[in-house]
Amino acid sequence: MEINKLYNYLHEYFEYREGEFYYKKAKPRIVVGQKAGGLTNNKYINIGILGKLYLAHRLIFLYHKGYLPKEIDHIDRNKLNNKIENLREVTKSENMANRKKHKTNKSGYKGVAYHKASKKWRASVRINKKDVWIGCYKTPELAYFHYCEFVKANLPIHCLE
Repeated sequence: MEINKLYNYLHEYFEYREGEFYYKKAKPRIVVGQKAGGLTNNKYINIGILGKLYLAHRLIFLYHKGYLPKEIDHIDRNKLNNKIENLREVTKSENMANRKKHKTNKSGYKGVAYHKASKKWRASVRINKKDVWIGCYKTPELAYFHYCEFVKANLPIHCLE
């Protein structure tokens, strides 16, 4: 569906309240005031509109901002928190940088790994498909501190675990 038509459809058929859509008009199997959407396998909320499924956070962003960016980030990383103040337009790099530390992380800190050659803890981040080396430090805590400082200065994300 064209973005302008989808935008108009959202405003005609849905009411936004606290990060969720509710139906404004009755349809077959739909009651006015009923919450829209269901959970996907990857734990996002999706909403069916005219035979097509859309991610709720993308629809909420469109509903409020009037356009759809390529990437939308949940600031607090909670896929179910679709409040408009928790959604922001980001680049792919910014979105990837706002992920949790990987489950195979051995340092205990996001962006920190042991560097065998220097026998120190390396801090790095990936930006625009390139690894950016921040530095090597004596402790993982110090490496994480420098990782956070670099991220805060260079990417519009929070330094969260």
